[in-house]
Amino acid sequence: MKKEIIPSIILTIICIILLSGIYPAIVWGIAQLAPNKGEGFVIKDKGNSYFYENIGQNFSDDKYFLSRPSAVGYNAAGSGGSNKGPDNPDYLLQVQARIDTFIVHNPGINKRDIPSDLVTASGSGLDPHISVQAAKIQIKRIAKVRGLSESAISGLVEVHLEPPMYGMGPERINVLKLNMALDRIDTN
Repeated sequence: MKKEIIPSIILTIICIILLSGIYPAIVWGIAQLAPNKGEGFVIKDKGNSYFYENIGQNFSDDKYFLSRPSAVGYNAAGSGGSNKGPDNPDYLLQVQARIDTFIVHNPGINKRDIPSDLVTASGSGLDPHISVQAAKIQIKRIAKVRGLSESAISGLVEVHLEPPMYGMGPERINVLKLNMALDRIDTN
């Protein structure tokens, strides 16, 4: 028995030192080499602070572009998906409710034309981007609510297109940056 307990205790102590001390120190050290020293990118606007690179924000007012839904309520402390499969009845009800809400706020839009990223949450639940199609389908509503021309808002969308990440995937749009730009042209 003594033959098994002593190596187990030694292994436990080694793992505690490695995983609770050395590894976090290495990760922290690498983060210090990154921009903002690993603190993320923050935008300050009208007294509010927003993390704009990696964390989605909730926009529900009709005068803004809607973000991708979040399975975690846009809480970065609890990043994760819903873990519900595509045939789960609760999940299907949730998606249908999002579709119905979108149609109420965007009359004249056909259900089959709604991009999936406006009614389904991402794997992290915090995706800050939407597809170009998701932005374009909202232009008419935003133009009407803000009293701006559709072409002005369409031009703003085009200016905020981001290239595919690492050259792979589709173009995308950061919703926070787009909505902040929308507020700036609306107040001018």
